[in-house]
Amino acid sequence: MQRPSPAGSVILSLSLALMFTAGCGKKPAGGTVQPGFSALVQPVEVTKIARRDLVESLSLVGSLAPNETAQIRAEIAGQVRSVQFQEGEHVAKDHVLLKIDDAELRAQMAQAEASFRLAELNLRRSENLTEARSMSQAEADRVRSEYASAEAAFSLLRVRVAKTEIKAPFAGVVGARTISPGDYITAATSVTTLDDLSRLKIDFQVPERFTTRVKAGTTFTVRARTPDGEATTSGEVYFIASVIDRSTRSSQVKGYITGVPAGFQPGMFAGIELVLDVRRGVLAVPEGAILTTPAGPQVIVVREKGADKVAEFVTVQLGLREKGLVEVAPVKAGAIAEDQLVVASGVGALVLYPGIKLEPRPLRAEFRIGD
Repeated sequence: MQRPSPAGSVILSLSLALMFTAGCGKKPAGGTVQPGFSALVQPVEVTKIARRDLVESLSLVGSLAPNETAQIRAEIAGQVRSVQFQEGEHVAKDHVLLKIDDAELRAQMAQAEASFRLAELNLRRSENLTEARSMSQAEADRVRSEYASAEAAFSLLRVRVAKTEIKAPFAGVVGARTISPGDYITAATSVTTLDDLSRLKIDFQVPERFTTRVKAGTTFTVRARTPDGEATTSGEVYFIASVIDRSTRSSQVKGYITGVPAGFQPGMFAGIELVLDVRRGVLAVPEGAILTTPAGPQVIVVREKGADKVAEFVTVQLGLREKGLVEVAPVKAGAIAEDQLVVASGVGALVLYPGIKLEPRPLRAEFRIGD
């Protein structure tokens, strides 16, 4: 007689086990459980339904930028007489950064001032003569015109002389310089950069399906890697682009960062957690407590039935999810409440059905969320 193979023995054993389980677990048409099945007590790990504040957030990436930045350029052409800043130096607003030779302009200004003073004297004489009716109205108008022309020429040269001093438009840190004394510069010459680091901005893109949920004042968290490790701070949105970029299907968003940590520098890459919605005081359970069924998502509530604790399947609606927690609301009002026990581990893998006796055990520490 041929002996069965080891594989055949395994299949036979599994078949017998399944037949035994099916026989013990069979329910009559009336829905009552047979004595053999009702005697089963299933150990389960449970947790309480709690009211929590859940936050819906969106993970994005962005780039840090200075509060203000400017390319410093000359407005007039000329030879550099002196450079009055050190690279990397912090300067105040209106600090003179560069001086361009102004000898020729000052000579022209002196000439224009002399013409202006003469025109001013002629105007005074014409006014006196006009009052004495010794000068025609046409001659008086000509003198006034000459005075106005001389005044304009003098003012123009004063402005041009003032532009030979290049000043800082705001307080900030100057960058590397590109010129030296003696260089000839024009309006196209970049002298240096100036960055206002009193606070930082961050620039990022928000996908179009979320843009309507972002507005001025929306808060976010920024994380960036610094030489001293990861640093975190918060920020607030102040600008949302009015159009969506056709190539990326997203909108540009900018925000200010508050309390800039040491090590944050403009141009750095940063991770952003943008807060889209905050739901306060909602019922929440661990994601592991949700059972997905054709009838919809359910939670298994531990009910007391006499001296026993039994399982009740309650259909719920799901809301926000945050870090392993999910908002739940019963389809039938009052079906679940705060502090009720629900099965929180092994849902979908354990032998569970409505009415089964349960042996509740505390959820293991490694699976607890938000305690």
